[in-house]
Amino acid sequence: MEIVGSRRKSLLPPAGNAAPTIPLYRSAPELEVRLEDFELYAVHRLRVLKGISDALSRGKKPNEMENVVKELLKVHMSHPEASQVMNKDIISHFVLRLVYCREEELRKWFLSMETTLFRYRFLLETSEAQIALMAEFDLPYKTITNAEYENVKDKLNKVARSMNSSADTIYYKVITNFLSSLLSSSFILLRKVQVPFEKVPDLVARREVFIMKGYAYVPRNQVLSLLVTHYRSNLSKALVLTNRKWTSMIREQEKDRLTPIVEALSTSYLGPDYSQPKDFGEISLRDIDQIARSSFPLCMRYLFEKLKEDHHLKHGGRMQLGLFLKGVGLKLDDALAFWKSEFSKKVGAERFDKEYAYGIRHNYGKEGKRTDYTPYSCQKIISSTPGVGDHHGCPYRHLREENLRAALNNMGVANRALEDVMDKVRNKHYQLACTLTFEAVHGASCDQGINHPNQYYSDSKTILESRNNSKGT
Repeated sequence: MEIVGSRRKSLLPPAGNAAPTIPLYRSAPELEVRLEDFELYAVHRLRVLKGISDALSRGKKPNEMENVVKELLKVHMSHPEASQVMNKDIISHFVLRLVYCREEELRKWFLSMETTLFRYRFLLETSEAQIALMAEFDLPYKTITNAEYENVKDKLNKVARSMNSSADTIYYKVITNFLSSLLSSSFILLRKVQVPFEKVPDLVARREVFIMKGYAYVPRNQVLSLLVTHYRSNLSKALVLTNRKWTSMIREQEKDRLTPIVEALSTSYLGPDYSQPKDFGEISLRDIDQIARSSFPLCMRYLFEKLKEDHHLKHGGRMQLGLFLKGVGLKLDDALAFWKSEFSKKVGAERFDKEYAYGIRHNYGKEGKRTDYTPYSCQKIISSTPGVGDHHGCPYRHLREENLRAALNNMGVANRALEDVMDKVRNKHYQLACTLTFEAVHGASCDQGINHPNQYYSDSKTILESRNNSKGT
């Protein structure tokens, strides 16, 4: 895949061919990709994967996940030119493969999300497309004949009854020796046949597959377990190989062009930048304490309280809180007065003017390059690593459990809601923990999830003002 020109070559098969509509991404496409498409397509696919991650974290059921994936693909993976839909799909996958191959945690996340995407895309396909895709895997299974079916019909009926389904379907014979050659070590003894079960673990665990004379008889609607495991195995190996190429060659060769894009994409925030107040205009100094208690997310409330307590924050904390306050509507003059009133209690007014006022004006685009800096997203805050004595970063990630529990209690999160939040923290779902905090504090759902501290503030103000208006009427 060469990232240079603007010419496009379609990857779609010729019209009339019976072909699967889901690529298997076995090799990078031989076509030119415009640099803007390289990044744009990756961002669009990343929205799909992050949407899947959020839905899984919120405990969506399989039938709900099908609808989630269908909608995500419709919104983010379409293209104005029908002939370019497949191009976009394949290009975006390989760009993100490059992005997420670089570290083990990134690889694990990408592998899990892409495998889930494949699973639900398969389920959304027609039977004809599913059959075509199964043929693409070239796995050693075949449809059983009518005579074979009659011989094992009673056994298949028993399996079907155990899973509350019908045995009147197409069955495939899968050679168990093939499963053994792919994955080994753990076996299950079923009907006196020793069979490796890693290839279809969910099926064997639930007794949803019949095994006899070295063959597993798998209904077509369950053969997906075989395909998903095979797909995951191939992608896992490909990520390792891509990482080697990235480390040994691509990163250095593309250091002035693609490397900055690739390294930034894994921590990209995909929503509004909140550089300016969105819905509620300016806030005043006299209201800031009350607003902090009612509408600041935990990360900003924690910094705000530490500032009030210590009358000082290190650079990371000043940037994180300062840009957030800018985004919620604190004017430059009020920001200078706010920070000076706190810092002067510790360092004095003169030292504040000499050492700290410049940085505040700089955040507002009034010094230096006069850049309009944007508030930090959740992704950026979570990925930051505060040093000793620093208070910035994500408290869900960095606070000790007892301190986090105390902070959440102070926000009004307790009992079952508190345990739900802590469960998400233990599983490293920090943004979902923040979303559950929002829902507990405000007594309202937040289906889109919290992705930005300023979004938390804006959504909070919307709910509170709506309730105040209702009381007024």
